[in-house]
Amino acid sequence: MSEQTSIPADPELDPTASYATDQSVIRRLSGLLRATAGTRTTYAPATGQPIADLPLSSPDDVLTAVRTARKTQASWKRVPLDERAAILLRYHDLVLDHRHELVDLVIRESGKARKQAFEEVAHVALTARYYGRKAHELLDPQRKLGMFPVLTRAEQRFVPKGVVGIISPWNYPLSMAMADGLPAVLAGNTVVHKPDSQTPLTALRAIELLYDAGLPREAWIPVNGEGATVGGAIIQNTDYICFTGSTKTGRLVAQQAAERLIGFSLELGGKNPMLVLRDADVARAAEGAVRACFASAGQLCVSMERLYVADQVYDAFVTAFVARVNKLKLSAGTGWDVDMGSLISKAQLETVTRHVEDAKAKGAVVLTGGKARPEIGPLFYEPTVLSGVTPAMECFDNETFGPVVSLYRFSDESEAIQRANEGEYGLNASVYTRDTRRGRAIAAQLVAGTVNVNEGYAATFGSIDTPMGGMRTSGVGRRQGVEGIRRYVDPQAIATQRLLPIAASHGLSDQAYAEVMTGALRVLKKLGRA
Repeated sequence: MSEQTSIPADPELDPTASYATDQSVIRRLSGLLRATAGTRTTYAPATGQPIADLPLSSPDDVLTAVRTARKTQASWKRVPLDERAAILLRYHDLVLDHRHELVDLVIRESGKARKQAFEEVAHVALTARYYGRKAHELLDPQRKLGMFPVLTRAEQRFVPKGVVGIISPWNYPLSMAMADGLPAVLAGNTVVHKPDSQTPLTALRAIELLYDAGLPREAWIPVNGEGATVGGAIIQNTDYICFTGSTKTGRLVAQQAAERLIGFSLELGGKNPMLVLRDADVARAAEGAVRACFASAGQLCVSMERLYVADQVYDAFVTAFVARVNKLKLSAGTGWDVDMGSLISKAQLETVTRHVEDAKAKGAVVLTGGKARPEIGPLFYEPTVLSGVTPAMECFDNETFGPVVSLYRFSDESEAIQRANEGEYGLNASVYTRDTRRGRAIAAQLVAGTVNVNEGYAATFGSIDTPMGGMRTSGVGRRQGVEGIRRYVDPQAIATQRLLPIAASHGLSDQAYAEVMTGALRVLKKLGRA
């Protein structure tokens, strides 16, 4: 990648990184944890430098946290909905007011570029505002059709589950830490939360701001540690589980939750396709594809890993796309001019390297990229574009979760749709075309929980009124929208019968009652009753 622009790592030159390295801040945030099981050092992936020695939680700490949260939930659910909603609206403002320090923490812990870190701030603010404004619409009791007009009054209420366990990932340490829990507490639940042990400080600062907005500390309790121990204890003790991570781990979470007969929602893996149709604006599609493939170094559940490009624009698109990729700036710095940051861990770097080397060995062509960049930072890998990828290659249908994308040419749109729908996943997809009506029609044929037309992922990600989640092995349940809050409540039906019982009465025999009921049902149908 000879034309690739890189910036030497020197975070000390950027004063915006100061908040994330302030030891007094780190000590204060550490104090929010329920943790008595020793400490663990976290490291900045972009530089390899230590960040903090943070306390670890034990299963007993989790159990204590759940008991505290359960006690608090009994009173929290009785707090008027307007007051709970007001906390979220205040939180919206606090997140925006403290955006710089939140972004600093995201960069420090995850290694991503500043522009992508800011996406997380915006998403959390959007989520808080949406649910704060929509609280009554989503949670107020609803009148329903009773069995008989006038005689039967029916309504539906929404009863909070209790204590919600949230296990959030490292790749979006702010957004995924908070966006799932905000509707949970609005609905009257309390939360016990395990952020990923690689990126806990970002979540802790975001939780601290939620306390500042007025949420009782016992209503959202953070714990810290490995998923197998701390995460397992959360699954075994809470009333509902929200998990974001790999499909492999998601299956284990689902099994454990099923054994306890508790509900769960899972956002899991993806091998997301983008279709560039014959009438696409090539420049716009190339620009969008760069963001969709390489934001957060490709470590985004909804990022694109497969690009299907129509014959008519293939050559022009590849030229434009590769040229844009070659201009991306890789850096361990924290400024706005950085386009792509670091991978999160040695394990991620090894996966990316293995996928690319396997593809090359089996005949794939590297159009740009294809190697690690240790001179920038220990976990950097170039944004990589491959062609000639076949089913024999590991990256063909396995999620890479890194800055690697494969290009495929197509001549028939129905064939492209079929190829895009192949595989076990169904999380996100994208269609580029000048004819947006046609784009929506094709989007409706794609097996994916979200589909963006003339955008990679941000249009659905930022439209909080729409549900977000996966089909097939990409997940169960949805975040955002009505579905994102109703998962945390049990619907309760209350029906009140007036004047007449729903049974034989007033001297009618059971047989006569059945005939009267038959006639009544026929009349109700003629009147258009459901």
